[in-house]
Amino acid sequence: MEGFRRLSPEEFDVSAFRLIGKDWLLITTEALGRSNAMTASWGGMGVMWNKPVLYLVIRPQRFTRELLDENGRFSVCVLDGSRRSDYNYLGTASGRDGDKLAHTGLALAHEDGFPFLPEAHTVFLCKSLYRQPMAGQFFLESAEDARWYPDKDYHIFYVAQVERLLVKEA
Repeated sequence: MEGFRRLSPEEFDVSAFRLIGKDWLLITTEALGRSNAMTASWGGMGVMWNKPVLYLVIRPQRFTRELLDENGRFSVCVLDGSRRSDYNYLGTASGRDGDKLAHTGLALAHEDGFPFLPEAHTVFLCKSLYRQPMAGQFFLESAEDARWYPDKDYHIFYVAQVERLLVKEA
């Protein structure tokens, strides 16, 4: 992909706490002739089953989740805060109601069949390996359940293999 350097996951060396906690993450996927992107604030990265992985959580009612479950291939795009209002829109509007990317003017590109946003400075190209609905009885501190899930709409937990990364060239 022009303008990006391809990296293996093992070559990537950035703090997950800064990347996931401070930058803007957008999960981008497509299936059934539709594409969608949503903001993500929670997750992690590491190694599972001897593979580089990202851990993600998505609420069951999200349209992105439906597309991701259908396709299993997606990207996690890391962006700076320069288009904060667009990213907020992607996190609050539903893709069922229209083309959110067209509304924001963000582009959609593809790398070996993975959809991603070329405005990102870092792109994780991922393949789903595991998904499991979270359940209230497994919270070890009931305050977390009450605080984050007052409606009991627990996230679905995903483990996804990072196939490769794209990092914007300076």
